Amino acid sequence: MLCALRFAPCCLALMLSLPVAAAGPEAPAASPASPASKPAAKTAKAATGRQQLKNEAAGLALATATAETINEAQLEMAGRVLTGFADCEFKQRISVTAIDGAPGHFHVGHKGLQYRMVPQETSTGAVRLEDKTAGVMWLQIPVKSMLMNVKVGQRMVDGCQHASQRVASTAVAAAGAGLGIVAPGAAKAASAAQ
Repeated sequence: MLCALRFAPCCLALMLSLPVAAAGPEAPAASPASPASKPAAKTAKAATGRQQLKNEAAGLALATATAETINEAQLEMAGRVLTGFADCEFKQRISVTAIDGAPGHFHVGHKGLQYRMVPQETSTGAVRLEDKTAGVMWLQIPVKSMLMNVKVGQRMVDGCQHASQRVASTAVAAAGAGLGIVAPGAAKAASAAQ
């Protein structure tokens, strides 16, 4: 027994040195380091995948914006869009600005968001701007305008009036007339009947 205890420290030192000697420079990394590197690789792949999706979405939005062509009727309607600020109910404000270099395209801003809109033809004579990607529509009639979420069918903001709409609204109220929506064909028929 004394003999075994005398060699115990040597055996212990030899046993502790074996894994280190077996793991020489050409051996693969120890297993504790391997799991740590796997999540980093997954995170890098996930970040790359997310970035790729963002790039594809941005490219699709750009393609949609540039591919959407405007016909002559839409360009004519774009000339009737009131640009500038419109004061709305509940002290909200909408901005409508023409996009430089893109005839017939407008930015409509509300609560820090910008919608890229183009005119859509209507049968009533109302001016209708629409961002089909976002599902948002700006509807302008002679006395007021409103911003609508077309996807859910709700008004986002109503009672918006540009300075010229305030003048029209006052004139309509003074005359006791209706809202002033006249379909393009109806206006010609009414004038021909007189």
